[in-house]
Amino acid sequence: MELANALEIVTLTDPGQVRSHNEDAVFANPGRGLVILADGMGGYNAGEVASGMTITLLAEHLGRLDFQPMPPELVEQQLREQIQQANQAIYQASNSQPQYAGMGTTLVLGCFADDRLVLAHVGDSRCYRLRQGVLERLTRDHSLLQEQIDCGMITEAEARYSQNKNLVTRALGVEAVVEPEFTGYDVHPEDIYLFCSDGLNDMVEEEDMSLILQSMAANLPLAGAQLIQLANDNGGRDNVSVILVKINGRFGRPRSGWQKLLAWFK
Repeated sequence: MELANALEIVTLTDPGQVRSHNEDAVFANPGRGLVILADGMGGYNAGEVASGMTITLLAEHLGRLDFQPMPPELVEQQLREQIQQANQAIYQASNSQPQYAGMGTTLVLGCFADDRLVLAHVGDSRCYRLRQGVLERLTRDHSLLQEQIDCGMITEAEARYSQNKNLVTRALGVEAVVEPEFTGYDVHPEDIYLFCSDGLNDMVEEEDMSLILQSMAANLPLAGAQLIQLANDNGGRDNVSVILVKINGRFGRPRSGWQKLLAWFK
């Protein structure tokens, strides 16, 4: 199946109930299998600038590439190079223009190619996967809170009420070099992938996310709108952004007979 037909994608972003402007940015290119979400940070409108620069630069450069024939390691290499270039551009702007000093942004990026997802993330924006009724988080936050959970200082339940939310340990534009985390997954028809800023997962329990995605799987735009509405109903203390990707069919590149036989034995 053609990639653009195999992927149903919905992008939504909302300022929430408290913030005066939206520092999140979202992008999708179904024909290239690309989705990108960035959550900016910084004084005045600097966070908005950082997330906007990230989306613009990555969309422009990655949109020129055809990832479908590439092996996963080459996809990762291309993504890593472009993320580093975006990081450098934000870092230079932050250090050369006083109004942008200290700005940065989180990033979660998905590249769907050859029946796989290559996932890159920096910071605490997340990706979840709903498969056969089970919602699983695929990213691990780069945050002080996650480090406290990992070392046993607090539990996941206690983290819901921590004062240390939103303190990220990695972000684009903060240092000259950034280290994105990469993971890869096989995708299956009927999978739904949820990319979100922390304005969603801080306001909405994962059980409620799962329920919405399961009950509204046939209407992806409504599912996305309901997720944002619930975040706002629960306080909407931050900007809320959502990208939903539903896998409608396989999009692997054609294989020769011996490759199909080898895959069958794996």
